[in-house]
Amino acid sequence: MALYLPALTLSYFRSHKLARLVPDGRPVALFGPNGAGKTNILEAVSLFSPGRGLRRSSAQEMARRPEALGWKLSGTLQSMHQLHEIEIWSEEGAARQVRIDGKPAAQTALGRIARVLWLVPSMDRLWIEGSEGRRRFLDRMTLSFEPGHAEMSLIWDKAMRERNRLLKDMVRDASWYNALEARMAGAGVVIDANRRAALQQLAEAQEDAETAFPRADLELVQGEGGMPVTQEDLRLALADSRAQDLAAGRTLIGPHRADILGTFAAKETLARECSTGEQKALLVSLILANARALARDFGAPPLLLLDEVAAHLDPERRAALYDEIAALGAQAWMTGTEKSLFDAMGARAQYFEVTEANGASETCLA
Repeated sequence: MALYLPALTLSYFRSHKLARLVPDGRPVALFGPNGAGKTNILEAVSLFSPGRGLRRSSAQEMARRPEALGWKLSGTLQSMHQLHEIEIWSEEGAARQVRIDGKPAAQTALGRIARVLWLVPSMDRLWIEGSEGRRRFLDRMTLSFEPGHAEMSLIWDKAMRERNRLLKDMVRDASWYNALEARMAGAGVVIDANRRAALQQLAEAQEDAETAFPRADLELVQGEGGMPVTQEDLRLALADSRAQDLAAGRTLIGPHRADILGTFAAKETLARECSTGEQKALLVSLILANARALARDFGAPPLLLLDEVAAHLDPERRAALYDEIAALGAQAWMTGTEKSLFDAMGARAQYFEVTEANGASETCLA
């Protein structure tokens, strides 16, 4: 079973006026100078999954400048035994559109045929910055196991925004809150259950693996009072907290308050107290565990997007990472400034050089 992109075309996307890649299923190593457009290619691949992509940018921000005409991505996706033609585009900054096998589709439909994971330099500070980034990291992993997680998150967020508007307007009539809180409770307990199931799968994937990367234990923490387990308990908790929430002007309980606590298992040390190198190794360990779990759960390893990962690992761990990617059988898309960073991959990878000429990025098989 396999999941990979055998063809990818970018048109007026970011720095690329037109770029065509024809990978053969092996890992893809993109190399070239800074600013040539390597990460832009990874961002394009990340849009073959639900969500806003690895940069979390708007459709308008993805358009090539100065034209700003809109952009289009098209690709062939080999998903298990099926070949899908996928088109993703935006016209003049409008919302992103998706077509699968010639038919319009919701972004969430991509989650049923593809799984995409990524590790980018901005995630290096995951353990030491605010909880929002860690929640987003957890939800991306959860979404890789359960595509319906995105819909539950949208339901919660929309209802919570409406409830927060009532709170800010100091509305006290219970009838305005009841329906919103019932909707939030239904989605909230599913979100929490999905997250806990994902953490369990990650723990099992790390437990069974012999790897050069340290095990990272993750614990879901919900703040003071914890997270109600049942839908009715959460509905009642939201109703009981209205007075406190009115004073704060926002909702103070629910899955949007969750955080994850990471620990370097072998040292019994919190991830936030580890060295920069150890923190990076823990992230790599989690991405690989997620990929192993998906290979078992989905039936094929995910597409892996690893931006500048080679530059932040010593040669021994770099070689170990490449060995694990090869063992997984995943199509990993990796970037680096020098081709030599991928020497340990040898013939196991396919190499593309990305350069910039006359104000446009160019990509060619190396």
